[in-house]
Amino acid sequence: MKLLQVPTVNLEERIKEELEENPALEYGEDTHEDEFKEQEDFDAKTDSEGDEEDDFEPDGSESEYDNIDISEYVSDGDDDVADYKLRDDNYPDPDESNKTIPIRVETSFHEHLLSQLGMLELDDHQNAIAEHIIGSIDDDGYLRREVSAMVDDLSFSQNIDTTEEEIRELIKKIQEFDPAGVCATDLKECLLLQLKRKPQDDEGVNTAYQILENYFDEFTKKHYEKIQKALSLSDEGLKASINQIIKLNPKPGGNYATLNKAESYVLPDFFIMNNAGKLELTLNSRNAPDLRISGGYKDMLREYDRGDKKDKRQKEAVLFIKQKIDAAKWFIDAIKQRQHTLLSTMESIMDYQREFFLTGDETTMKPMILKDIADRTQLDISTVSRVANSKYVQTEFGTFKLKFFFSESLSTDSGEEVSTREVKKILSDLIEAENKRKPLSDENLTKMLQDKGYNIARRTVAKYREQLNIPVARLRKEL
Repeated sequence: MKLLQVPTVNLEERIKEELEENPALEYGEDTHEDEFKEQEDFDAKTDSEGDEEDDFEPDGSESEYDNIDISEYVSDGDDDVADYKLRDDNYPDPDESNKTIPIRVETSFHEHLLSQLGMLELDDHQNAIAEHIIGSIDDDGYLRREVSAMVDDLSFSQNIDTTEEEIRELIKKIQEFDPAGVCATDLKECLLLQLKRKPQDDEGVNTAYQILENYFDEFTKKHYEKIQKALSLSDEGLKASINQIIKLNPKPGGNYATLNKAESYVLPDFFIMNNAGKLELTLNSRNAPDLRISGGYKDMLREYDRGDKKDKRQKEAVLFIKQKIDAAKWFIDAIKQRQHTLLSTMESIMDYQREFFLTGDETTMKPMILKDIADRTQLDISTVSRVANSKYVQTEFGTFKLKFFFSESLSTDSGEEVSTREVKKILSDLIEAENKRKPLSDENLTKMLQDKGYNIARRTVAKYREQLNIPVARLRKEL
């Protein structure tokens, strides 16, 4: 994977791997104690092994060893500090180095269920079956595996003979675990299991149970009139029952941490601050690690260059050192290039969408495509795309993925080109402000947008609504 695509949160791990593989690469703040040790080890090795030249075959020819040029490796210019190291904004707060980074301790959903299994009085046979059932529950909390299939699984994989009846009895016991609704086979059963734990003397709960038990399809399609007529409910009675249902959790397993959720945390690559109307862009300090070539390895080459006796074993060692130094230089250059690409791309995006970064108003965003930024930065479109799809920026209005700022254009009555994101924001605001008893249809939304001067077709409105994950008018209806 190219370094540009590596997320900031994983960059440190990538650098750590490189440091472990290449001893010629090190952090700038390291002491020189290790360098002296490396020097001593090198001298001892070359002295003691000088008489063992025939132990292994060298990789190069004799002429390669006779013509080793290390002038560029022993010059004093190698110790120059790169410009990007001198920028104050690349360094974290010095106090942060003494802070302890908290380690997130998580209990997975399945571990939570298994911990409750001990409260049941089960023999070893039943316990093994129950563990298999829990292992078959998905992350949302549903048991989607057929009972007959689990009978076969237990028989073939664990040599456990059981019956469908025995498994169903254990499923009923597991359905009493927390969270409510767990181990259901479908949404209807999941919601009914949760309602069973609510106070049964509540009329709204009883009616809600009847609605889910007998009129589930009508409820999901929001045909409330049919439900109200069938159960002879008043408007208030129907509303109370619906309120009971919408408070239920359709994914009981979703509230519990899973071990891979830590990877979903966003670590911003950039920070943009508004300083009295002037936008200031800084790069996350983790993107600018202080790396350098090991001084110990360069000292080895200097010793070799100053020495008169250059036997075959020393020449082989020098070639190895050159190879490691070249690899270290390449990696440092790649890190510097990564930083330059990130900064130039983000600076162009910041300048292009300046009004948004000043106000946070999505309606001020300009139409912007990858080519616009590629032309400004003189980068390839594919490079800009990789940055936009994998990097985040933190602003005073929130943290955004860079691709958030890219959008197509739409024309207005005046011929002005506006961002489709602006249109989506207005569309979202119209739907949010609508009367939920009489939601706006796509046709009405189209007319309202056209009245505001946007040349837009009804099918385009429907497409934008779907992209915003907003359902059709009938499913947005509320009592």
